[in-house]
Amino acid sequence: MFSIAALLLTALLFGGMTLYSFGFAPLVFSALPADVAGKLLRQAFPHYYLFVMITGAAAGLALLPRDGLASGLMAAVAVIAIVARQLLMPAINTARDTHAKSRFNQLHGLSVALNMGQLIAIIAVLVRLA
Repeated sequence: MFSIAALLLTALLFGGMTLYSFGFAPLVFSALPADVAGKLLRQAFPHYYLFVMITGAAAGLALLPRDGLASGLMAAVAVIAIVARQLLMPAINTARDTHAKSRFNQLHGLSVALNMGQLIAIIAVLVRLA
């Protein structure tokens, strides 16, 4: 039962993160004026990170009896989401609000790199579950 839950949760997380990162966010910027798109994404990102935190933690718990390494990777995905939501996202918003373009670009780049790292970790878990 835990194996099925772990696989479903991990796949759900991979699909959700992929859709948000490569579907929803780019679509918003291509369909809306930049200021409106930015405001919408600012409202959406806390929910995105909450989804990653909860789903990653649940997958990590479900994996614990089966695969300690995979469980640890999913726990790391959840912890990175906590850090991104609580520390990185407010710093990005402050940089945007104060027109600190260089700082914004640096922090946004870090956010993208962390997100890619999370996706790679999730792929590694899915491969281990295959």
